[in-house]
Amino acid sequence: MPTDQLSAVFGALADPTRRAILARLIGGDLTVAEVAMPFPVSQPAISRHLKVLEGAGLISRRRRATARLSHLEAEPLRDATSWLARYQEFWDESYERLDTLLMTMQDDHRDGSPPGDREGRNEP
Repeated sequence: MPTDQLSAVFGALADPTRRAILARLIGGDLTVAEVAMPFPVSQPAISRHLKVLEGAGLISRRRRATARLSHLEAEPLRDATSWLARYQEFWDESYERLDTLLMTMQDDHRDGSPPGDREGRNEP
């Protein structure tokens, strides 16, 4: 996924209404009126949200008779998830280091040693 599209995807996902629209489209294609139904905003406002989602590649739109249907395009979400997954290892390692530090501090506290000094090096 080009960085430009990745930026567009994250920009589109930054808005809670657009995230809720995507969640509604998981159930299948919807007209603008169907998408707008649960939201306390105007249909033109929903249309603007749909335009942003379409620009980010997260939905496609097609005509069925007089209705315009919105369809979820999940591939950009997979690409964004893959990009985020690269940071999972970083966080896992950070939490492991934190767990190790906390266990060491708990052991020191039980031993009566000053924090971080299991061998008494900080004693006068």
